[in-house]
Amino acid sequence: MNKPVASLLAVWIAVMVSVAHAAVAPGQAAPDFSLVDIDGKVQKLSDYRGKYVVLEWFNSECPFVQKHYESGNMQALQSRYTQKGVVWLGINSTSPRHSNYRDPARSKSILHEWKAVPSAFVLDPDGKVGKQYSARTTPHMYVVDPKGMLVYVGGIDDRPSTSQRDIAGAKNLVAAALDDALGGKRVGTPSAMPYGCSIKYDY
Repeated sequence: MNKPVASLLAVWIAVMVSVAHAAVAPGQAAPDFSLVDIDGKVQKLSDYRGKYVVLEWFNSECPFVQKHYESGNMQALQSRYTQKGVVWLGINSTSPRHSNYRDPARSKSILHEWKAVPSAFVLDPDGKVGKQYSARTTPHMYVVDPKGMLVYVGGIDDRPSTSQRDIAGAKNLVAAALDDALGGKRVGTPSAMPYGCSIKYDY
């Protein structure tokens, strides 16, 4: 299967899954969760009340994720906004039964190889948190405000492809949401269709 066809198929799958499941939405409270990160520390969303938090669903084997990491795009976002006090949590909801699953040690190695700089990275092997958020794709992005409310839910940008060439001309919707929110403005685009590979839940 060539790349354009594969890309369109992945987007189509994301859309179909989106229609099939109700999702949490901007303006709603972000579901609290408690997960252990790859360093063995408990990460509880409510512990970050008072800060903006980005949730990034991740799968290192997904070509859409690879697009944003191999280009350095995701790491640049992580660095830019964590320096502004934003907490960035990477989440992998891949089932341990799936070939894409990576344990904490391997996950740490991959993030190191990619020079990723999230605030923390957690595994959600039973998919409970992913399903709470109706997370569908990798990446699927969420921005939570200091009051614990969702202010952005959706894709990382408006170019649903696996090509790194599309990054430069894309509107980064996560950056736009954070810039609006940090600037005291209403988020201009609070939601957008997520795109990427389907999350490998163990249904």
